[in-house]
Amino acid sequence: MRWVARTIKSIYNPLYHSSNYEGVVVKSVYIEELESGYNLENESFMLQDMTQRKTKDGRPYILGSLRDKTGQVACVYWDVPDYVEDWISSGLVVLVTGKVVTYKDALQITITDLNQSHNPDLNAFLPSSKRPREEMVAELRQFIAALAEPWQTLAAQILLEEPFLSQFANAPAARNMHHAYIGGLLEHSLSMAHLADYLAELYPHVDRNLLISGALLHDLGKVYEYNVSDSFSYSEDGRLTGHIIRAIIIVEKTADAISFPEDKRRQLIHLIASHHGTHEWGAPVLPKTLEAILLHQIDLLDSRVQGFFDHLDNEKTAAQWTTKKSFMFGTELRKPEGY
Repeated sequence: MRWVARTIKSIYNPLYHSSNYEGVVVKSVYIEELESGYNLENESFMLQDMTQRKTKDGRPYILGSLRDKTGQVACVYWDVPDYVEDWISSGLVVLVTGKVVTYKDALQITITDLNQSHNPDLNAFLPSSKRPREEMVAELRQFIAALAEPWQTLAAQILLEEPFLSQFANAPAARNMHHAYIGGLLEHSLSMAHLADYLAELYPHVDRNLLISGALLHDLGKVYEYNVSDSFSYSEDGRLTGHIIRAIIIVEKTADAISFPEDKRRQLIHLIASHHGTHEWGAPVLPKTLEAILLHQIDLLDSRVQGFFDHLDNEKTAAQWTTKKSFMFGTELRKPEGY
């Protein structure tokens, strides 16, 4: 079987037997390839959502998940030794020894040992958009080119200048709920722009330029909210400022620099400030204009639909229904026909 060959390969590879190895560990197996019964020997994965607990008799254990660019899988580590507890934390790339098992109709890795991985190539562990970056950047340029002035100049100066464009194209849209992958922010913004363009034609009295600009700019602060190099953890700016306030600051500064009309600026700022929809969801103000109401609903729709697919992608099972409840929807999900 394939996993036997993989196990033999790892046993005789000296790179996989030194917790002090300082070079780049070459990843040899990905989560999408795992099967029940697969033995792992110092194989590299990124540790996610780790919680440390104790059994009833006081023995330490860890629950969490392991990820790479192809997906994620649940893991458990019983009787965690002190030397591991001293350094382990979510977001680290670790060398895993253990076995892949089936637990509640889903794959799970039972860990027997963990070592630190030094100098990992993060491209192997962080998921990326399925859409080519060049294709999405070209689509972004097309949307901006189709805007009337002064919206076109504002959007172009914010989004198309380097180094911001590269950062915008690489950023995730969230840490785990939806579009939580490299390129996710740009993909989400473009999806919203398509929906905005359609709804501006469907409903009367909609300011198309305002709505599409809001779709493209509403989440631009997320470029500074997450650390792409640290498993999408919150940055200092993300913790202390947040993406809504950061986006408003950037739009205000750029609007000042190009003498953007005050009324249009106020309308756009309102869209950015209200796009979460409710105070409970982090909106400083509630949506009060037609475009703001539409933008919130577009954001909600695209995030929920992609969140549905992201949950399915993270389940490595051929069953019709997911085995785990979706955190977003609070229930198991049924896969669509042909998925």
